[in-house]
Amino acid sequence: MLVLSGCLGEKEPNRSAKVYIDHSDGRYTVMRNGKPYAIKGAGGDSHFRELREAGGNTVRTWDTTRLAQVLDSAQKHDLAVIVGLPLPNSGDISFYTDPKITQTRYRALQSIIRRFRNHPAVLMWCLGNELDFPYKWTYADFYDSFNELTDMIHREDPDHPVTTTILNFNPKYIMNVRLRCDIDVISFNIFSTIPKLRQSLDDLAWFWKGPYMLLEWGINGPWEGTEQTAWGAYIEDTSKKKAETYQRRYREHMPLDDPRFLGACVFYWGCKQETTQTWFSIFDENGNASEAVDAMHQIWTGKPSNVAYPGLNYMLVNSKGARDNILLNPSAAASAEVVLLKGQDSIRAIRWQIFREDWYRENQINSTRRLTPLLTMASSGNNPRFSFTAPKQEGPYRIFATVYDNAGNFASSNTPFYVVSPP
Repeated sequence: MLVLSGCLGEKEPNRSAKVYIDHSDGRYTVMRNGKPYAIKGAGGDSHFRELREAGGNTVRTWDTTRLAQVLDSAQKHDLAVIVGLPLPNSGDISFYTDPKITQTRYRALQSIIRRFRNHPAVLMWCLGNELDFPYKWTYADFYDSFNELTDMIHREDPDHPVTTTILNFNPKYIMNVRLRCDIDVISFNIFSTIPKLRQSLDDLAWFWKGPYMLLEWGINGPWEGTEQTAWGAYIEDTSKKKAETYQRRYREHMPLDDPRFLGACVFYWGCKQETTQTWFSIFDENGNASEAVDAMHQIWTGKPSNVAYPGLNYMLVNSKGARDNILLNPSAAASAEVVLLKGQDSIRAIRWQIFREDWYRENQINSTRRLTPLLTMASSGNNPRFSFTAPKQEGPYRIFATVYDNAGNFASSNTPFYVVSPP
């Protein structure tokens, strides 16, 4: 234990830095330009005006694409940015054992640091996303490269802390980061396991009591533990239920009373494809807002936004829900229906779309390529019913309903179904 205590001695913060993590009276605090800074953040690179209006103050990115534009826009809207610096995962042995490749990455990231270290919108650097930090000696080249990069960032830019993100709360990885790396603050990406976070922190407090952030949190994703159909299609909640989940999880499980907690970034402030185009998307592809914006406004400001959103309760296909494992014959006539809450007089239109199920994976990672719909139809007004013909080709599909109000805000729901030929 004495050896561990010596290894884990806390560094004295550079209080002359533009941004540093202070530890006083048992509490960790981000200090920015001499003032305490509580992170109220979102992951994404767009809709900064809406983020500021909702009470957010921080943006988290995953790479340096359009970084100059992102930083300038963030500065314009009085937001700070946790800049993502992408790295291959530690399991990419061919990358980390090749000095030419690692030095090329080193020089590229060094150039980024030198170019943007003085930008007033920079808050921190996040080196890698959901990297694995194993014990095995075979990963020594990864640790050497990772530590060379953190040393370089600290040397080139002593004004901004460095973090990295770990998927969920992984004690083994936390130990290795603390013992083998020089990171100023550990961050977690955590979704369905957030109810266990407080207990997990307590269980590891014998070893680690440092500061932390949640750089991704939100609704359950399309992965293990989420409900599926009989053929393995994940069942997605309606946008209304997602908004309720954001509020409930924040209220019940966000460790706001923990003096080690520096803040969190909700996922995802924008529109992205991940199993579906709506799963994590707080906005649609045209920039329209869902009810999750109001949920975050209440979380960050303590007050509702007073903006109304379409009240979509649930969706049926042939009078069945997603959990009923809906089977359709090829080219069969079918009907879909959205059940709206009462008093939906402001509905402008309902858009119906059918997509093939997105099961494409690249290196075991969900595709981010936006799919092309097989069918798109829009009905004006609040007619909740839609008749369609099932696709001819066997296989898994989804039908989506997007309800828009007169202000352009939307609600969404989708239902998986499977087309199968009769025996």
